[in-house]
Amino acid sequence: QVLKDLPAIDDPRVLVGVPAGDDAGIYDMGDNQALVQTVDVFTPSVDDPYTFGQVAAANSVSDIYAMGGTPMTALSVIGFPARQIPDNVMNEILRGGIDKMNEAGVAIIGGHSINDPEIKAGFAVTGLIDKNKIVTNAAAQPGDVLILTKPLGTGIVAFAAQIGRADAASVEASAKSMTTLNKIASQLMVKFGAHACTDVTGFSLCGHLAEMALSSGVDVEIIWDNIPVFGGVLEYAAAGILPGAIERNKESCGERIVADNSLPQEMVDICYDAQTSGGLLIAIEEKKADKFLKALQSEKISAATIIGKVTGKGSGIVHIRTNGRRQIPSPSLAGTPVVPVDKSPRLVYEEIKEVPCCADAIDSSETDKKGVSATGEIKKKFTDFLSSASQPAGLDAYTKQAIAIALSVAMRCEPCLKMHIKKAKEKGFTQAEIDEAAWMGISFAGSPAMVFYEQIKNS
Repeated sequence: QVLKDLPAIDDPRVLVGVPAGDDAGIYDMGDNQALVQTVDVFTPSVDDPYTFGQVAAANSVSDIYAMGGTPMTALSVIGFPARQIPDNVMNEILRGGIDKMNEAGVAIIGGHSINDPEIKAGFAVTGLIDKNKIVTNAAAQPGDVLILTKPLGTGIVAFAAQIGRADAASVEASAKSMTTLNKIASQLMVKFGAHACTDVTGFSLCGHLAEMALSSGVDVEIIWDNIPVFGGVLEYAAAGILPGAIERNKESCGERIVADNSLPQEMVDICYDAQTSGGLLIAIEEKKADKFLKALQSEKISAATIIGKVTGKGSGIVHIRTNGRRQIPSPSLAGTPVVPVDKSPRLVYEEIKEVPCCADAIDSSETDKKGVSATGEIKKKFTDFLSSASQPAGLDAYTKQAIAIALSVAMRCEPCLKMHIKKAKEKGFTQAEIDEAAWMGISFAGSPAMVFYEQIKNS
């Protein structure tokens, strides 16, 4: 919607441009050679700065691989809060990016840094491609099968880790996947003559597949039970540990997604999870699929699997079906341990001490003359009520967190506001989003709430 009224780029040498909505742009250089270019910058998806640099690099070159191209050069782009975080954190981010680009055979020839209150990193990447072998997202054919090369769930795992509810094994598996290049999968895709491809990143499996289907003029179906997911993702989803990006992706493409009525909402939500440095989603002729899969798996791309098919010509509808083989487990994460924190540089400003909310202001150690807690039972019931009211249901957790900030400001509850700002940052809120939520509360409570919020914000 934002881009629709911008001037068109009228240049016959632009083979793939903005209107295509593809992974990268392609520019004809003559002699069957073309440039393929992309840029991607995002906030940290992991705590370790070196790993984040690797993820940023792998994610950036993935768009080139999705088109069937070969990345050649890159310019780094980094936003960093100067003098607020130690310089060695930036050094580690850049070092991770350089090492991963070296692995990809890409020369980093420059870059740009910005003093930014939020850490961001990415790359503008330029590659080469044979213009007769371009793989776009717009050529899936009826009868093609759909192959996904990496598991889903990086967004859910990252969110679970942020709030201390992730299992160390799932965090490690997600990080390993995000730092793995799509290079070999891309080369094999071109070799086997894939019809279409896109990489699954921030718009989720549903979003990217819906765009492929719409651009190709086809309808598709995927089988939920066949979609690879990281260990722990099913349990996190069952416990309601779902990042706000899921709701935003639903708003973006939900009208083109048709899920079986028998599918629990948690299963569908996983398909909307925003991925970082996700796998390639490839449409290939069915008779080539088995050999292609074997070739992928022989290169240790073990997660690669057929997740669905192109059902025929259509208007870009994605059907999500189930064969009943995979079930969402019962929630059982109450005792899930926090991921251990090591002493390497972290992508956080400082460790923030947990601040109690109003419900914890009662001293439960007070006892009556019989030695029985005078307030403990009341406190327990009240905190149970607060916990229940805060659980995502019709409203997602991200929206409820914003409401909690607004109400804390309106009520001028200092411990509540401090706690909810902390939780909002853990969920990935920007400072601008926190301010916007706070001003909703101020708009109802007036100038005393404004003074209160500014005092807490600047304390």
